[in-house]
Amino acid sequence: MAGSDTLKTRRTLDVGGASYAYYSLAAAEEQGLGDVSRLPFSMKVLLENMLRFEDGRTVGVDDVKAVAGWTQTRRAGKEIAYRPARVLMQDFTGVPAVVDLAAMRDAMTKVGGDAQKINPLSPVDLVIDHSVTIDFAGSADARAKNEALEFQRNQERYEFLKWGAKSFANFRVVPPGTGICHQVNIENLAQVVWSDDTDSIPVAYPDTLVGTDSHTTMVNGLGVLGWGVGGIEAEAAMLGQPISMLIPEVVGFNLTGEMAEGVTATDLVLRIVQMLREKGVVGKFVEFYGPALDHLSLPDRATIANMAPEYGATCGIFPIDAETLRYLKFTARDAERIALVEAYAKTQGMWRDATTPDPVFTDTLTLDISTVTPALAGPKRPQDRIALSAAGASFKGTLKDLSGEDAPRVATVTDKTFDLRDGDVVIAAITSCTNTSNPSVLIAAGLLAQKAVAKGLQAKPWVKTSLAPGSQVVADYLQSAGLQAPLDTLGFNIVGFGCTTCIGNSGPLDPAIVDAVNGKDLVATAVLSGNRNFEGRISPYVKANYLASPPLVVAYALAGSMTRDITTEPLGKDTDGNPVFLKDVWPTNGEIQAAIRQALTPEMFRERYANVFEGPQAWRDIQTAAGQTFDWKDGSTYVANPPYFQGMAADPAPIEDITGAKLLALLGDSVTTDHISPAGAIKKDSPAGAYLLEHQVRPEDFNSYGSRRGNHEVMMRGTFANIRIKNEMAPGTEGGVTLLDGVQTSIYEAAMAHQDAGTPLIVVAGKEYGTGSSRDWAAKGTRLLGVKAVLVESFERIHRSNLVGMGVLPLRFKDGQNRKSLGLRGDETFDITGIGGAITPGQDVAVRITRADGTVQEIAVTCRIDTLDEVEYYRHGGILQYVLRNLNKA
Repeated sequence: MAGSDTLKTRRTLDVGGASYAYYSLAAAEEQGLGDVSRLPFSMKVLLENMLRFEDGRTVGVDDVKAVAGWTQTRRAGKEIAYRPARVLMQDFTGVPAVVDLAAMRDAMTKVGGDAQKINPLSPVDLVIDHSVTIDFAGSADARAKNEALEFQRNQERYEFLKWGAKSFANFRVVPPGTGICHQVNIENLAQVVWSDDTDSIPVAYPDTLVGTDSHTTMVNGLGVLGWGVGGIEAEAAMLGQPISMLIPEVVGFNLTGEMAEGVTATDLVLRIVQMLREKGVVGKFVEFYGPALDHLSLPDRATIANMAPEYGATCGIFPIDAETLRYLKFTARDAERIALVEAYAKTQGMWRDATTPDPVFTDTLTLDISTVTPALAGPKRPQDRIALSAAGASFKGTLKDLSGEDAPRVATVTDKTFDLRDGDVVIAAITSCTNTSNPSVLIAAGLLAQKAVAKGLQAKPWVKTSLAPGSQVVADYLQSAGLQAPLDTLGFNIVGFGCTTCIGNSGPLDPAIVDAVNGKDLVATAVLSGNRNFEGRISPYVKANYLASPPLVVAYALAGSMTRDITTEPLGKDTDGNPVFLKDVWPTNGEIQAAIRQALTPEMFRERYANVFEGPQAWRDIQTAAGQTFDWKDGSTYVANPPYFQGMAADPAPIEDITGAKLLALLGDSVTTDHISPAGAIKKDSPAGAYLLEHQVRPEDFNSYGSRRGNHEVMMRGTFANIRIKNEMAPGTEGGVTLLDGVQTSIYEAAMAHQDAGTPLIVVAGKEYGTGSSRDWAAKGTRLLGVKAVLVESFERIHRSNLVGMGVLPLRFKDGQNRKSLGLRGDETFDITGIGGAITPGQDVAVRITRADGTVQEIAVTCRIDTLDEVEYYRHGGILQYVLRNLNKA
C-alpha cells in the first residue's frame, strides 16, 4: 500500500540487476523540505513512512513537513499516523488478540457484515514461546518432560492458534519449542529493509513493526524500528489502522571507549538502564551513536535495545552499519537481501560509519563504556543497579526492608542435609531474551561452568538451576563448544526453548524448601539473566530478585547466597579443600571470543530456520477445523468469546461525565502491569482459582494467568490479584483485596457488587503507573471490572495507551497533587465532569471529591487522551469497537 506521492519523491534503485522503487529522502530535500541529513536515524525511518503513505487524508503534506523539519524544534509535537510494516506476537499476548479477532468476526456476522473484513492486512508472526514452565530442572530429561507437559496443558490454546493460522490471511505461527519471539525475530524474521511486490516493481522500505511484547525493541539492535504495544493496538494495526502517535523527542546516547576485561553486555545494559531512568525518557525515542559502536557486536546492541522498556523509552535504536551486514550474513540471510539493505541504507542516508556526522538530538548523554564494572540489579526493579562488589552488603538493607530483621534467620529444611537462611539463592536461571541472544555471555557462562567443574565445585543443593535458551541455535553452539556438559553437571540443563523464569514460569520449588521459606517467612532470593524482577513475578516464594549476566547466574548458584561478597569470598572449595574464588573461574575475553569463533557457524542458523514453521511432532499432530468463525467450546477455561461487543449499537453513544464513582483501589508508586494483571501461578484460594475449581480443573492443572488470557472470566478474577500488590484502602494487607462498605473482600467480589449496584469505579495511584510488560489484559481486566477512570501521578506509555484502547479514561494529577496530599482513604465518591459530549486531547477535567463526612473538594486534572484518534477510540468505547464499526460501514 502506498499513498499519492504528492511530493514526487518516488525513485528507482538498482541493486545487483534488480530494480526497486523507493521513496527518496534526498528527493524530499529537493522538494523544499529542508536538510534532513542530520535527522536521527529513527526520524528518517518515520519520514520515509510519511512519504510512502502520504495520501492527503491519514497522512498529509503538513505531516511530512513536520517530521522533515524536526531538527528545528527537536520536541514532541504534531500527531502523525504511522503504519508499521508488520506485527510480531508471542502467545501470552497473541492468544487474546486472536480471540478478539475471532470475536470481531462473530460480531460482524451478527450485524450482517462480511466476516472476511476481519482479516490481517499486514503480515503477522506469532511465536509460541511463553507457555513452557520449568516443572522439571537439573536433569537430562527436563526439557522433554517440560515440553510434554506444555502440550498437555495447552492443547486448547494450540488448537485455537492452529485455527487462526488456517483461517486468517497474513498470519503465521511459529510452533512451541523454537525459541523466544525476539530472538527468532532478529535471527530470522527481521529483514532490515523490506520489499513489497504488490506494485508494478517491488517497493523497498525500512523494516518496521509493532509487537505485543514490550521487548519487541530488541530488534532495534538490528536497525529495525519497532516497539511494544498492547494487543488491542496491534489488532488495529493488523486490520489496517495506523498507529496514532505524537512526533517524539529523540534522546541521543553517545557511547565511547571499549569494554574492560571481565565486563559483559549485561553489565553495560544495567548501567545504561540506570542512567536513562535517572534522565527520564518515558515516551521518547533513544538512539545510540558514537565511536563505541565500532566495537559493539550486534548481539551486544540487541541486549541494550531489548531493555528499552526497563529504561522507559519507546525504543532504543542503533543505525545500520557494517556490523548489521555482518550479522545478517552470519545468520544466513539471503545475499540479495543483504545487498539491498546496504544499497538502500547508503542511498537513503541511513548508513553509519566512522565518517558519518552525528545526528541532531533533543538531548544527549554520554557513557565511556570502559568505566562499566560488573553489576546486578535488584531486588525488585531493573534500574536499581548494584555494583557486584557491593551486592552482599546491599542485601543487609534489603533484608531489613523486607523483613525488619538485622541479621539473617535460619530455617531447618525437613529431611535435608542443609539449613536455609535469609538471602539464600533458591532460583538461578539463565533465561529470557535479554541475554540468550548473545553468544558472548552464554559462552562465558559455559566456560565458567567448565572451569568450576574442573575444580570440583557444585551448585548448592537448595538452588533450582535452569537454562532456557532463546533459540535452538544456542543449544547447537554450546554443544559444539563442549560447554553444555559442564553446564549440565552444575544443573543448568536445557529446560526448554522459551521465556520461563523471567515471565514467572519458574515452576515449583522443592516442597521442603517452600515449607522452610514459609515457616520462617524467609527472604529467599533469585538470580536470573532476564530483564524483569518485579515483586511477585519470579516466584511466590521469592521476595528479592536480582538481574545478572549468565556467568554471574552460574557463580551465584555455586555461592548459594546473596549475603556473600563473591568478589572477595570463595565460591566453594576444590577437590583438595582449597578455596576457589570468582577470579579463578572467570573466563577471559580472549577465551570467550576463541570459543565463539570455533563453535558458531552460519550453517547452524540455516539449518534451524529452514523449517521454522513446521514444529515438533506434537504440534503437527494437533487437528483443528478451518472456518471463517471459530466454534467456541462451552465450558472451555482457556478460550472464551469475550463480552466486548455484546449489545454494541451501530453508532456510539455520546460521551458522558462519570458521576458517583467509588474507589476500587488506592495504590502507590511503580505499580506494574504485573501488579495489575499477573502472569504467574494461580492460587487455589484466589477468585480465579475458585472459578477453575468450579469448572472441575485440578490445582495442578491451573497452569498460569498468562496461559489463560484467552478466557476473560479467569482474567477478570485475576485483575489486581498479584500477591504483592498493596491496596492502601486496606492497610496492612497484600494481594488483591479492598474494602466494600468497610468490610475487607477481594477486588473481584467488590467490583461485581458495585457493577450490580450500577456504581462506576475509579483507581487512584502514584507515579509510574503501568510500568513493565505491554500487557493488554491490565487494561482489559480494568475495564471489565467496571473501572471507568484511572487517576495517577504519571503513566508508563504502553499502559496509558491500552487504557484508552479499552475505553477507560486516563487522568493525571496536576500541580503536585496526589493521593497523599488530598488525604484520600478510599471511602470518597468521585464526579468527573467536563468530558460530556466531547473531549479535547490533553484538556483539563474537573474532579469533585465528596468525602464520607460530606465535605467536598474540587480539583483540576489532566486528561491523558493525547491525540484526536484516541478521542475517537474513547468515544466508541474502545479501539476494537471503533475498527469494527468502520469496517462494517466500508
